Amino acid sequence: MGAFLFLVTPLPRAYRKKVLTALSGLPFAHHLAITLRFTFIFILILFIDSVNRVYRVQVEVAEAHSSIRAAGNMISVERSEIQARKFYSQRNMYLCGFTLFLSLILNRTHALVLDLMEAQDKISALKGSSNDSVKAETLATEQKSEIARLEKELARKDQDLQTLKKQSEALSKEYHSVSDQLNAKSGSVPSDKKLD
Repeated sequence: MGAFLFLVTPLPRAYRKKVLTALSGLPFAHHLAITLRFTFIFILILFIDSVNRVYRVQVEVAEAHSSIRAAGNMISVERSEIQARKFYSQRNMYLCGFTLFLSLILNRTHALVLDLMEAQDKISALKGSSNDSVKAETLATEQKSEIARLEKELARKDQDLQTLKKQSEALSKEYHSVSDQLNAKSGSVPSDKKLD
């Protein structure tokens, strides 16, 4: 019962893990496990024997009830002896049954606690790696969004540059046509045409 209480007590995971690994690492832990298995088998045999005794005593009680009606007062002494044996055999059966049940619960609880600690270790390991992968994924997503934003900005700037080139060419053509018209009215030759 103390071992069961230790297993179900909410202790910090690190402390519980240290204690359980220390207990399982003891040199005589394997021998203790074998001894507990043999004890379990012995108690199972005692339980089966006590169930047989209860059945036999029940048969004797039934026979005693039929003989009491026939014989009278002499059988009452035998009847109390049969009732005492019935009580003892039932007590033994209940004690063995509860002991078997407790040992099964203790074994299963121990296995569940070990599985739980292993699962918690895996979860904490995965959280550590998933945090790194989440950070890397977040960084990659941020970089992709930054690249997409920069590509859009570059495309917009290229478009602005093309627009400015077209406007510059149009302004240059207009400037030349206006300067040609002005030169034609004034009769002077433009400086860039003198070189030709």
